Amino acid sequence: MDNLHLATPEIFMLFASCAVLVVDLFLKPGQRHMTYWLTQGSLLITLLLTYGQVGDTAGTAFSGAYTVDGMSAVLKSWILLIAIGGFVYTRDYIKDREIANGEYYVLGLFGVMGMMIMTSSNNLLTIYLGLELLALSLYAMVALYRSNADASEAAMKYFVLGALASGMLLYGMSMVYGSTGSLDLATISQALTTSDAGSTGARFGLTFIIVGLAFKLGAVPFHMWVPDVYDGAPTSVTLYISTAPKIAAFAMIIRLLVDGLEVLSSDWTLMFAILAALSLVVGNLLAIAQQNIKRMLAYSTISHVGFLLLGMVAANPEGYSASMFYAITYAFTTLAAFGVLLVLSRNGEEAVMLDDLSGLFRRNALAATVMMVALISLAGVPPLVGFYAKLSVLKAVISAGYVWLAVIAVIMSVVGAFYYLRAIKMMFFDDPVDSSEVPARMDVNATLAVNGLAVVVLGIFPGWIMAVCVRAFAG
Repeated sequence: MDNLHLATPEIFMLFASCAVLVVDLFLKPGQRHMTYWLTQGSLLITLLLTYGQVGDTAGTAFSGAYTVDGMSAVLKSWILLIAIGGFVYTRDYIKDREIANGEYYVLGLFGVMGMMIMTSSNNLLTIYLGLELLALSLYAMVALYRSNADASEAAMKYFVLGALASGMLLYGMSMVYGSTGSLDLATISQALTTSDAGSTGARFGLTFIIVGLAFKLGAVPFHMWVPDVYDGAPTSVTLYISTAPKIAAFAMIIRLLVDGLEVLSSDWTLMFAILAALSLVVGNLLAIAQQNIKRMLAYSTISHVGFLLLGMVAANPEGYSASMFYAITYAFTTLAAFGVLLVLSRNGEEAVMLDDLSGLFRRNALAATVMMVALISLAGVPPLVGFYAKLSVLKAVISAGYVWLAVIAVIMSVVGAFYYLRAIKMMFFDDPVDSSEVPARMDVNATLAVNGLAVVVLGIFPGWIMAVCVRAFAG
């Protein structure tokens, strides 16, 4: 097979996932912790293999269906790094609730592999295969907590709406294929550039593709599944859904719309502008009314999807690199926030209401500090990384002439700061509902500290990640 070595990380991940699945079958109840360590080892080795591709010359494999370039290697490295951190946070949570241990980790690994495939896809078919591998893993992960009725309900909603979104996306892809006669993104782009014959059909297909992407991202008005799934799913799965898949979704947008359909950018930029404006307004306004912190963070996610789409509205390398930076920094900032919620959700209890954060600083100073850093960053306050991420996106969208969109974004950011600051006020100034200490394992505390420190340091020194993002689109 041509250039098979380019897919070494995915091939290793496939064999490692299967090995973890088989080994877990033969482990006794007292040995279940081995599944966790095998999972982390698999992710770490895959990370090393992937990081080795950063900076390499771009290349393709599998007859052009798979590509490794500056963007894919960087995004896959971040996906794997965030997955490792996420599993550190979730280990005690799934153990306390007796959620199927082996199945959880195996599904998590297959989901990561789906994200990696999406990131390196250069073909409509491989994009869809990667997306469905991720989606099916997520549906099952939400439903794993079988004794919880809310989780079962969330899984059903997620599955039905996710299937609808996948159908929309697939129908749009079929229209593009029918118009251009190819599944290869480069060939599609060339066909649309050299001939107007298939542009009408491709535009029709583009509409369905945008609807499918908006569903998967949770952009308004296709956001109805986000708060219900975030709230109903086990918090460990909510963490998984809210972090690395956002990076993979960004990669899928780039592959489909920039690599394949950039000729139609005048059409999809207008669609994204509307989706971004609606997401910013609805996400921030509805988040204010929430007393459930998981639903608050769900609506916060919707508003951040609006910011992510702003860079795509610019439709130039500056905008794409700004959105890439935003996706990466948002993922590891959200990882910290949900990591704190998992620390609070101990002994079978759930920390889902804002009142559960009351007086957290007196109960666990590290967790309260990290949560404060994460929330301030999500609000876009300097000097944290969220501020620079929002600033870079706003600069890109203003330079493209969408000043009205930037104004909406700034106003909604100010509005959104309220619910973040409310949570911080409760952690540091309110009396705790439960005055008992909140202990955490050493590895969890270390991961929280590194996670929170990264949000601060990368906000003060954002240049190296931004430089990588700029290089990814320099060619």
